[in-house]
Amino acid sequence: MTASTDAPKETAARKVEARLPRGLADRGPAELTAMRGMLEKIRGTFELYGFEAVETPFIEYTDALGKFLPDQDRPNEGVFSFQDDDDQWLSLRYDLTAPLARYVAEHFDKLPKPYRSYRNGFVFRNEKPGPGRFRQFMQFDADTVGAPSVAADAEIAMLMADTLEAVGIARGDYVIKVNNRKVLDGVMEVIGLAGDENAARRLIVLRAIDKLDKVGPDGVRDLLGKGRMDPSGDFTKGAGLEAKSIETILAFTAARADTLAATFKNLHAVVVGSARGVEGVNELEEIASLVSAGGYNDGRVIIDPSVVRGLEYYTGPVFEAELTFEVKDEDGKLVRFGAVAGGGRYDGLVARFRGEPVPATGFSVGVSRLLAALSILGKQGTESDQQGPVVVLVMDKEQTASYQRLVSTLRQNNIRAELYLGGSGMKAQMKYADKRGSVCVVIQGSDEREKGEVLIKDLVLGATLSSAPDRDAYLKQQAEAQFAVPESEMITAVRKVLARHS
Repeated sequence: MTASTDAPKETAARKVEARLPRGLADRGPAELTAMRGMLEKIRGTFELYGFEAVETPFIEYTDALGKFLPDQDRPNEGVFSFQDDDDQWLSLRYDLTAPLARYVAEHFDKLPKPYRSYRNGFVFRNEKPGPGRFRQFMQFDADTVGAPSVAADAEIAMLMADTLEAVGIARGDYVIKVNNRKVLDGVMEVIGLAGDENAARRLIVLRAIDKLDKVGPDGVRDLLGKGRMDPSGDFTKGAGLEAKSIETILAFTAARADTLAATFKNLHAVVVGSARGVEGVNELEEIASLVSAGGYNDGRVIIDPSVVRGLEYYTGPVFEAELTFEVKDEDGKLVRFGAVAGGGRYDGLVARFRGEPVPATGFSVGVSRLLAALSILGKQGTESDQQGPVVVLVMDKEQTASYQRLVSTLRQNNIRAELYLGGSGMKAQMKYADKRGSVCVVIQGSDEREKGEVLIKDLVLGATLSSAPDRDAYLKQQAEAQFAVPESEMITAVRKVLARHS
């Protein structure tokens, strides 16, 4: 029996659409090189302060991430979660602090106390992405666990300043703002919003204060009262506070004066009658004294009561690193670049695992945002700044072993190099080297091989030959742009060309 020749032809496999999920980003070599350089500078500063590295995995048990996640049967709002084969819920880490708290609690008896560590890595948010809002982004944290003294908080503020300067942010282009959760708690006690029953209204108050830079004191006053109608016509319901309570909160946010003494006098005035509030102001005074002793009382580190960043998360001093230079927003208006790092004291996080108070303080750098700031300032390397590898061309495939020997010689002398591995001719190979950002190529045809020489071609200088002012200048540039040397002098010649354009 013969097979039928009328069988349908096999349908070609359907192509998968190449598409990037929303809220994620690909990164090319230029950005990765710039990020690597910045991370090394941050790491160097942290180690200068005596912090040591630790790494925790991307995935944690969901309950270890704590009360900061929604309480649902399936905890997939805000975090990316899944169940393993024994029905345990796991989540991609939301930040680097909760995993640190788990690590410290698990190894508590083995670790030195205070325990000073730094970590960097990607964190994940299962949130609606938008401009500048990603589902995966990198953080770089430094934390001290086991130090109850506000000296640890003062050190974090000074470390933040030194870190920004280490990566290239000039003094005067940033400020480290310091506030204290206890002071705001005191204000809440004074206006009658203490206690769990007022937690929702306190959150509205926090959000209102946090909008001070955007809407001004009058806008905050509306948000603390009946509510506010923004220019687009959207109405935000307010906290419903009485006029006296509103003025107390506004006095708190405006407490910063021309001198520290006046600032602390104003703060003491708004927390009269609250022991916790007075304790918070006293801690700020001690931090100011320590910062001054360290030489950072020159405007780099300031006491600013208007900072409420994450106050529902923290238990004491809080910090925010703000860049003060201006950039244009989407409407072309000049605005401050804003915050690139923040943190504070979180004495309750490790205690969740230990059942006893464990003091902790630290801060987190928003790596992508800080890198964007360096780019605006012209201090982030661009692709044109990164020298590509020296490319050894393949003029004769029968001599590939000889070309491989040349590449190995370059690499053994710490020169970044590669052998052309495509199947194209010389013209295409030159185009490839140009796309790779190569400064020069090494060529060895049969004539050069017989003489024991290589030809060095300076691609950067060669591209400028047409702009030579006269024939003599042209001939001189041509001789520098392409020349032959003995193989034994290849390394010296290549280094000279690379140095010419470094």
